[in-house]
Amino acid sequence: MHVGTDRITLNGLRGRGLHGVYPRERVEGQTFVVDAVLDVDTRAAAAGDDLACTADYGSIAEKLVAVIEGEPVNLIETLASRLAAICLADPAVLGVEITVHKPDAPITVPFEDVSVTIRRARTDRVDEHERTEVVR
Repeated sequence: MHVGTDRITLNGLRGRGLHGVYPRERVEGQTFVVDAVLDVDTRAAAAGDDLACTADYGSIAEKLVAVIEGEPVNLIETLASRLAAICLADPAVLGVEITVHKPDAPITVPFEDVSVTIRRARTDRVDEHERTEVVR
Protein backbone atom coordinates (compact mmCIF):
# COMPACT_ATOMS: atom_id res chain seq x y z
CA MET A 1 0.00 0.00 0.00
CA HIS A 2 1.18 3.50 -0.74
CA VAL A 3 1.82 5.75 2.24
CA GLY A 4 -0.92 8.35 2.56
CA THR A 5 -3.45 6.39 0.52
CA ASP A 6 -6.65 4.65 1.38
CA ARG A 7 -8.00 1.34 0.11
CA ILE A 8 -11.08 0.31 -1.77
CA THR A 9 -11.54 -3.46 -1.62
CA LEU A 10 -13.57 -5.63 -3.98
CA ASN A 11 -13.87 -9.16 -2.58
CA GLY A 12 -15.21 -12.21 -4.33
CA LEU A 13 -15.78 -10.96 -7.88
CA ARG A 14 -16.81 -14.05 -9.84
CA GLY A 15 -16.72 -14.98 -13.46
CA ARG A 16 -16.59 -18.12 -15.54
CA GLY A 17 -13.50 -18.34 -17.70
CA LEU A 18 -11.69 -20.73 -20.00
CA HIS A 19 -8.24 -20.15 -18.49
CA GLY A 20 -5.84 -23.01 -17.95
CA VAL A 21 -3.24 -25.17 -19.63
CA TYR A 22 -5.33 -28.33 -19.98
CA PRO A 23 -7.78 -28.89 -22.86
CA ARG A 24 -10.63 -29.66 -20.45
CA GLU A 25 -10.21 -26.26 -18.78
CA ARG A 26 -10.38 -24.55 -22.17
CA VAL A 27 -13.55 -26.41 -23.18
CA GLU A 28 -15.55 -26.73 -19.95
CA GLY A 29 -14.35 -23.57 -18.20
CA GLN A 30 -14.49 -22.93 -14.49
CA THR A 31 -15.23 -20.25 -11.93
CA PHE A 32 -12.54 -17.76 -11.04
CA VAL A 33 -12.86 -15.54 -7.98
CA VAL A 34 -10.96 -12.26 -7.74
CA ASP A 35 -10.17 -9.92 -4.87
CA ALA A 36 -8.88 -6.46 -5.77
CA VAL A 37 -7.46 -3.96 -3.29
CA LEU A 38 -7.14 -0.52 -4.86
CA ASP A 39 -4.79 2.09 -3.40
CA VAL A 40 -6.48 5.47 -3.79
CA ASP A 41 -6.41 8.87 -2.18
CA THR A 42 -10.03 9.43 -1.13
CA ARG A 43 -9.57 12.82 0.57
CA ALA A 44 -10.82 14.95 -2.35
CA ALA A 45 -13.78 12.63 -2.95
CA ALA A 46 -14.74 12.72 0.71
CA ALA A 47 -14.35 16.50 0.98
CA GLY A 48 -16.47 17.16 -2.10
CA ASP A 49 -18.69 14.06 -1.88
CA ASP A 50 -17.80 13.56 -5.54
CA LEU A 51 -17.43 10.21 -7.34
CA ALA A 52 -15.33 11.90 -10.05
CA CYS A 53 -12.56 12.34 -7.46
CA THR A 54 -12.13 8.65 -6.68
CA ALA A 55 -12.10 5.25 -8.35
CA ASP A 56 -15.51 4.09 -9.56
CA TYR A 57 -15.41 0.60 -8.08
CA GLY A 58 -18.60 -0.47 -9.85
CA SER A 59 -17.12 0.29 -13.24
CA ILE A 60 -13.82 -1.36 -12.31
CA ALA A 61 -15.65 -4.48 -11.10
CA GLU A 62 -17.46 -4.80 -14.43
CA LYS A 63 -14.19 -4.47 -16.36
CA LEU A 64 -12.49 -7.08 -14.17
CA VAL A 65 -15.28 -9.61 -14.67
CA ALA A 66 -15.17 -8.95 -18.43
CA VAL A 67 -11.47 -9.89 -18.42
CA ILE A 68 -12.15 -13.01 -16.33
CA GLU A 69 -14.81 -14.07 -18.85
CA GLY A 70 -12.81 -12.91 -21.88
CA GLU A 71 -9.77 -14.09 -23.81
CA PRO A 72 -8.33 -17.24 -22.20
CA VAL A 73 -4.78 -17.43 -20.87
CA ASN A 74 -2.78 -20.41 -19.66
CA LEU A 75 -1.79 -19.13 -16.22
CA ILE A 76 -3.64 -17.36 -13.42
CA GLU A 77 -0.45 -15.29 -13.04
CA THR A 78 -1.14 -13.87 -16.50
CA LEU A 79 -4.77 -13.29 -15.64
CA ALA A 80 -3.77 -11.46 -12.45
CA SER A 81 -1.39 -9.24 -14.42
CA ARG A 82 -4.12 -8.32 -16.91
CA LEU A 83 -6.51 -7.51 -14.07
CA ALA A 84 -3.93 -5.30 -12.38
CA ALA A 85 -3.41 -3.38 -15.63
CA ILE A 86 -7.17 -2.75 -15.88
CA CYS A 87 -7.20 -1.31 -12.36
CA LEU A 88 -4.16 0.89 -12.98
CA ALA A 89 -5.81 2.28 -16.11
CA ASP A 90 -8.08 4.24 -13.75
CA PRO A 91 -6.21 7.48 -12.95
CA ALA A 92 -7.40 7.40 -9.33
CA VAL A 93 -5.76 4.01 -8.68
CA LEU A 94 -2.16 4.43 -7.50
CA GLY A 95 -1.52 0.78 -6.78
CA VAL A 96 -3.36 -2.52 -6.70
CA GLU A 97 -3.22 -5.95 -5.12
CA ILE A 98 -4.97 -8.65 -7.12
CA THR A 99 -5.69 -12.16 -5.87
CA VAL A 100 -7.01 -14.69 -8.38
CA HIS A 101 -8.59 -17.77 -6.80
CA LYS A 102 -9.01 -20.97 -8.81
CA PRO A 103 -11.14 -23.14 -6.52
CA ASP A 104 -11.70 -25.83 -9.17
CA ALA A 105 -8.05 -26.19 -10.22
CA PRO A 106 -7.15 -29.59 -11.67
CA ILE A 107 -5.29 -30.89 -8.61
CA THR A 108 -5.35 -34.59 -7.75
CA VAL A 109 -5.37 -34.20 -3.95
CA PRO A 110 -8.03 -32.63 -1.69
CA PHE A 111 -7.68 -28.83 -1.45
CA GLU A 112 -9.75 -25.80 -0.65
CA ASP A 113 -8.35 -23.15 -2.97
CA VAL A 114 -5.42 -22.17 -5.17
CA SER A 115 -4.64 -18.50 -5.54
CA VAL A 116 -2.03 -16.13 -6.88
CA THR A 117 -1.56 -12.65 -5.43
CA ILE A 118 0.32 -9.89 -7.20
CA ARG A 119 0.98 -6.26 -6.31
CA ARG A 120 1.48 -3.54 -8.89
CA ALA A 121 1.92 0.20 -8.63
CA ARG A 122 1.67 2.98 -11.13
CA THR A 123 5.44 3.46 -10.79
CA ASP A 124 6.23 -0.19 -11.64
CA ARG A 125 7.77 -0.94 -15.01
CA VAL A 126 5.03 -2.03 -17.38
CA ASP A 127 5.86 -4.62 -20.03
CA GLU A 128 4.47 -4.33 -23.55
CA HIS A 129 1.56 -6.73 -22.91
CA GLU A 130 0.39 -4.84 -19.83
CA ARG A 131 0.74 -1.52 -21.69
CA THR A 132 -1.60 -2.87 -24.37
CA GLU A 133 -4.10 -3.94 -21.72
CA VAL A 134 -4.06 -0.49 -20.07
CA VAL A 135 -4.96 1.22 -23.34
CA ARG A 136 -8.01 -0.97 -24.05
